[in-house]
Amino acid sequence: KLRTDYLDLLLIHQPFNDYYGTYRAMEEANRAGKVRAIGVSNFYPDRFVDLAEFCEIRPAVNQVETHVFNQQEKAREVMEKYGTRIESWGPFAEGRNGFFTNPVLKSIGEKYGKTPAQTALRFLIQRGIIAIPKTTRRERMVENFNVFDFTLSQEDMEAIARLDRGESLFLCHQDPESVLYLINYGK
Repeated sequence: KLRTDYLDLLLIHQPFNDYYGTYRAMEEANRAGKVRAIGVSNFYPDRFVDLAEFCEIRPAVNQVETHVFNQQEKAREVMEKYGTRIESWGPFAEGRNGFFTNPVLKSIGEKYGKTPAQTALRFLIQRGIIAIPKTTRRERMVENFNVFDFTLSQEDMEAIARLDRGESLFLCHQDPESVLYLINYGK
């Protein structure tokens, strides 16, 4: 149906239901050459370690909500031990929390001739986080790619690091009510 011989990356979206069986099927697809890389999404450190300790092919990525207000430092440390990279879901925090007008991002960006969005992307990239920002506007796509011609200073990195609230701006995948919501979504 996809009209392709292989997929570059296949992820499990949530750590619910039979994710072990799903992951084993993804490992099989990887070994058969149908999928080049496999990974997970929304696996917080506890669920990630549980899966990573019992799989044959370690997840290449774990896509989790990661942006300047939720930097996932603990998750990043855990993932590194398994050779797994964090892929940022929502690197612009979906515009929440005044992201595009944040005074810290704005003032740091001005020093480099960059926007708050470019500054935040550069921050993630310098921390080794994969960031794939979502946009449908061509000019924003160009802007999003224009983040490799500067490097944030250590002082700027530390200032942005202080923006971390250490919690989701959306929902907690470890909260029982959120889990029930996600399980029943679309039913």
